[in-house]
Amino acid sequence: MVVLPVLFLLGPLFLSGPAEALTVAETLKEAALSLDKPLDCNKWDCKCAYEHQRGCCCAAKDMFQLEDDYFMRTKHLWFNISALKYRVKELTGGVRVAFKASNIATSTGSSDACFGPFNTNVPIPYNNVTLNHNNGYNPALGVFSAPAAGVYVFSFSVFSQEKSLYYQVQLMKNEERIAGVWEHNREDSEDNANQSVVLELQRGDQVYIELMSGRKLCKFLAENIFTGYMLYPQTNPYIDMHEY
Repeated sequence: MVVLPVLFLLGPLFLSGPAEALTVAETLKEAALSLDKPLDCNKWDCKCAYEHQRGCCCAAKDMFQLEDDYFMRTKHLWFNISALKYRVKELTGGVRVAFKASNIATSTGSSDACFGPFNTNVPIPYNNVTLNHNNGYNPALGVFSAPAAGVYVFSFSVFSQEKSLYYQVQLMKNEERIAGVWEHNREDSEDNANQSVVLELQRGDQVYIELMSGRKLCKFLAENIFTGYMLYPQTNPYIDMHEY
């Protein structure tokens, strides 16, 4: 039993003033370090100055468990901080994707000519590129390729002046029709339409505007516009924002 040595060491603590408390604590520490055998740490083996008050040896198991719990919580928190750092870097560190292109290219090079008709659906090559962050848009093909996964916004405006053969245009994602506009009004010759869509894309997905077969766009081709930008990148699937 360690009751008597402990009481012997604690005695001066009750007789001394606050100024000597540090010295007493150091004395207790040295006495504990000088022990050459382990203490029995059953629940009430370590009675100190007060009845049934836990001493250091009695609290050791609880303290070790608390230390393990804090270690795991710290490890988990560090992982979440690292993941959050990655996400912030992804959101602010250079993923800038946006483009704007207009003026449909024709074989004559004139914006007053006609594009089409063709015997198959054809991507529309907007060749006047005024914005192309991250070089996602290819004016030669009229195709946007997503440089990074995320949610994107696309819009296009169609204008044509033709009475005999009306247009039908659609926005495509990897050969899948997403949205379209068309005009069949025979009472006027100038027609325009606009459309906007929001798409979730993976890296390498392609988006383009397509003219339907047997249709054409004529005159004022510079008024035809295709734009797009990343609304936000795809979040890291390993991050659970409910942790925050």
